[in-house]
Amino acid sequence: HAMGSKVGEVLLYYCYCEVKDPEKLCAWQKALCQHLHLTGKIRVASEGINGTVGGSKVATSLYIDVMLSQPLFKDILCQEDFKSSAGGAHCFPDLRVGVFKEIVPMGIDPKIVSYKETGIHLSPQEFHREVEQYLSQASQGQSDTILLDCRNFYESKIGQFQGCLAPDIRKFSYFPSYIDENLELFKDKRVLMYCTGGIRCERGSAYLRSKAVCREVYQLKGGIHKYLEEFPDGFYRGKLFVFDDRYAICSNEDIISACRYCGALWDQYKLCSSQHCRQLVLTCPSCCSKGLTACCPVCQEKELKVTSRASGQTLKEECECTRRRPRVPIERVSQRRLDTGK
Repeated sequence: HAMGSKVGEVLLYYCYCEVKDPEKLCAWQKALCQHLHLTGKIRVASEGINGTVGGSKVATSLYIDVMLSQPLFKDILCQEDFKSSAGGAHCFPDLRVGVFKEIVPMGIDPKIVSYKETGIHLSPQEFHREVEQYLSQASQGQSDTILLDCRNFYESKIGQFQGCLAPDIRKFSYFPSYIDENLELFKDKRVLMYCTGGIRCERGSAYLRSKAVCREVYQLKGGIHKYLEEFPDGFYRGKLFVFDDRYAICSNEDIISACRYCGALWDQYKLCSSQHCRQLVLTCPSCCSKGLTACCPVCQEKELKVTSRASGQTLKEECECTRRRPRVPIERVSQRRLDTGK
């Protein structure tokens, strides 16, 4: 159909608000997206809505209009809250709308740590100034600030703010334990937090504040997405990881990561070639052509054997990558050197 054929865009947004009937909101969302031929993922909960959808420009702008006029979000959500990037319906395999306990999976009951207790929101301009100040102080070895990446290791691996602390965690639900295990690190510090679109900081900052050890907690409003709109060549270097079939979007030409096999600069993810593995792997074209397409030797081996097994179900995620990584890394405070350079 004509609607899906034009070059479109992908929208990312969230809205924390009281949702009395999540099931009803969910059904409405599903119908709306189907009507507009939008694909993507939408999480609905009693604490709000979190979505990323793709379609034609006509469809996405209609979607925004409808969302802004929905009484539930009327005084909370605004045009600014929608982050957009080039893409379309083809960026997602299908449309998934569901009801969950949390709109971002931190694994902590929203009644216990609420989005209402967030840190101080900084605009991209304010955040930029803060990072600038932090980097100049840190280079003189006298910073009382921590620039904290709230995303997963495979996101920060291909793009991050200079001089940041990027936890080596596999999913956001490990973030609270990461804070708990490393509380000493945050004692009396000013913390500048950031994530992709701002939503993980809403709950992450609330969790950190609930520990009452930091001097202040700040967060980047609108996330890296909004920062890059203002400062495509600012202090965020590399690509921005996105949770759809594109894997990453680009604002500057920097490549900060390397091919897993040969070490050449490379930042384009592929899914591990081993059948049941969900790990992403950085393997450059020349290594790919040599058949190096798995995330680790264990998976590379497994791929050769998998054809002889009937069900293969038992193979799920047993690889070096998942075995070797501690669930929650303990930072050694003394060894935190600041990589403030490029």
